[in-house]
Amino acid sequence: MNKIFTFIKKETVLCVALLLAAASMFIVPPDSGYGTYIDVKTLAVLFCLMCVMAGLQKAGVFEWSAGKLLGHVKNGRALILMLVMLCFFSGMFITNDVALITFVPFTFIVLDMLGNGQKDRLVLPVVVMQTVAANLGSMLTPIGNPQNLYLFGKAGLSVFAFIKLMLPYTILSLGLLAVFSLILGRACPHTLKEGETAVQKKLFQDKKVCYRIAAYIVLFLLCLLAVGRILPWQAVLFAVIITVFVTDRKVFGKVDYSLLLTFVGFFVFVGNVGRLPAFRDFLQNIIAGREVYTAVIVSQIISNVPAALLLSGFTKDYAGLIVGTNLGGLGTLIASMASLISYKYVAKEMKGSKGRYILLFTIGNIVFLAALVLLHVLLGSQGA
Repeated sequence: MNKIFTFIKKETVLCVALLLAAASMFIVPPDSGYGTYIDVKTLAVLFCLMCVMAGLQKAGVFEWSAGKLLGHVKNGRALILMLVMLCFFSGMFITNDVALITFVPFTFIVLDMLGNGQKDRLVLPVVVMQTVAANLGSMLTPIGNPQNLYLFGKAGLSVFAFIKLMLPYTILSLGLLAVFSLILGRACPHTLKEGETAVQKKLFQDKKVCYRIAAYIVLFLLCLLAVGRILPWQAVLFAVIITVFVTDRKVFGKVDYSLLLTFVGFFVFVGNVGRLPAFRDFLQNIIAGREVYTAVIVSQIISNVPAALLLSGFTKDYAGLIVGTNLGGLGTLIASMASLISYKYVAKEMKGSKGRYILLFTIGNIVFLAALVLLHVLLGSQGA
């Protein structure tokens, strides 16, 4: 029984998705229509990206790259700025959750090297900024986070059109993150000894590892071609499965299958609810014309990935949902499931600081969310 409660606590969103799917099946019994519910392409491409990112992370590529960059940092402001921007820019390509899994533990190591109690003073606000940065950086590209990949496919946008849609929000986010990072960096020593923050990691001495890295880079490029609808996703899926199986099959164990099952659960629930005219019309009337704000609000309660899956069944304004679910990743601790990754690291490393972290996290997220919502209002008024 304890194992069941532990699983429910750990995979709450998955359990809710499966429960909703199961409940909806009593209202709309399984039939041939179920075959149209699940977006197989999105699940396949997401699985491929997860495999590739897990492989590169397991090989230590991201830590090695960060170590090389930080080895050239000369002062405290540049150090904090680099730690935050690593999450911001990497989130665009390796996803927000992978960015946080990689660079938050890395930050604990780097700040601990500084000594003089710098870690205790800086780690909480820095991790908050890194979390905000990963969530905001990931909104620029279709592969930055799961809801973007899904909504990008639903909307039928080109990659250029997607980036153009989110670029104003990304530029403002970059500016705000830079300002806050430089202010935060004032608490760090102004000069750093050469190599003081460099984290040495040997990477290219093992030929087998080099071959794996090269293979994963090629697979990543293939995934991008599949996202851009240049290559068939079936071919890319086959290439990823065969390559990972041959090079390092343990990578399959690093894939977040609970997220994939969460998608399936919500696909079934939304598909069944969409076949109930009264309920469908009710939700459509509520959401219509309010997609951005509805997505922001719903994301605060169930997080932005489920919000995207749920709301996409009742509106065709996918651009509004893309903006809303990305902005909605800011706010509460569960607004973006990636934010829980940072919290878990803080809870483990700084056991007595969980309350202070949540307070700083909430304040920081509200500030950024307010700024981006204001930008949306301004952009809307200009369009009008």
